[in-house]
Amino acid sequence: MTDIVLATFSGSDVPGLTAKMMALCAQHQCDILDIGQSVIHDRLSIGLLLAIHTAESQSALRQQLQSMCNEEQLSLGWEPVSSERYSDWVAAQGSPRYIVTLLARRVTAEHIAALGAVVYRHGLNIDGITRLSGRIPLGPMPPSSKACVEFSVRGQTADRAQFKRELMSVASGLEIDLAFQQDDMYRRNRRLVVFDMDSTLIEAEVIDELAKRAGVGEQVAAITERAMRGELDFKASFRERLGLLKGLSESVLSEIANELPITEGAAHLISVLRRLGYRTAIVSGGFTYFAKKLQAELGMDYVFANELDIQDGLVTGDVKGEIVDGERKAYLLRQLAEQENIELQQVIAVGDGANDLPMLGIAGLGVAFRAKPLVKEAAEQSISTLGLDAILYLLGIADRYQTPA
Repeated sequence: MTDIVLATFSGSDVPGLTAKMMALCAQHQCDILDIGQSVIHDRLSIGLLLAIHTAESQSALRQQLQSMCNEEQLSLGWEPVSSERYSDWVAAQGSPRYIVTLLARRVTAEHIAALGAVVYRHGLNIDGITRLSGRIPLGPMPPSSKACVEFSVRGQTADRAQFKRELMSVASGLEIDLAFQQDDMYRRNRRLVVFDMDSTLIEAEVIDELAKRAGVGEQVAAITERAMRGELDFKASFRERLGLLKGLSESVLSEIANELPITEGAAHLISVLRRLGYRTAIVSGGFTYFAKKLQAELGMDYVFANELDIQDGLVTGDVKGEIVDGERKAYLLRQLAEQENIELQQVIAVGDGANDLPMLGIAGLGVAFRAKPLVKEAAEQSISTLGLDAILYLLGIADRYQTPA
């Protein structure tokens, strides 16, 4: 009769250990039912779930493995597993799986304790924990530091919406981000990323900058803020703001375009996405004049925005063509997905304002980036603590894979 044993090994990491263990197991024709290995700061941990087919083999293998461990200064754990317990483990493989991603400038024990408590309260189990960010040096943390730990979670939660609300509450209280997503085949198979521009790819609202030059800065900024919070209809507020810019010199556009601050992590994110073969697009309620300059600087594939009407070198206070509002953004995202022959589940949408919610809602991964409270609450995912390149962590891409070989 086949016996099932969980063999665990721990100690200093020495080259060749796995090969030696497997050679001994092979002598007894063991089946490997499960295997896991990790190294933390030169300390090795290996787990083997073995099917051993005779009692004689089990006794002999245990002695041989113990002898090897004595030579290599390893600790050996040897735990029989009942057939009932093994059957329960196999049945659990069909349970839903999720990924919870913790993002912060630095990760503390308090962060993980709070997350673990939420997971436990909802009857879920953490199967694996992986650090995606680079190794942290000693000493003061630089302002641009980033830390990320990914948790693989399994189980059936009775109230997924409540689970997410509790994660958001923890994130808000500890000033971190916690992203929660289904662990399915689409997570690592996104193909298109669609970005809002103002306050997303750039750390400014262009229309507010234009308004300052036109002497109507406070009026326009107040309207912009209310529109981004979802308090005003976007098209109506856009026309109202644009009308206040009538008579502004075209030369001002070039001056502002050269001064726009690109958001932390944006250039790095686009560079990595391009190397991975992703298509990228700007879908903005701003203006093509600025979006095309950003496209050229970052190397993006598509631009959709509003075309300012300019006559005799002056802004007329109107736009050419259809205004790009929230519904238009969602339409353009769908159109791009069809053009690229991909499913919506393979699209990532990133934005900060209420007019971004329609496209965030239909994308496979919708990310509210440093967003207004209304948007942050409505979006599936939210990033507020790190730069745009934190999106790479949501895709499971560790720092060590983000630099060219």
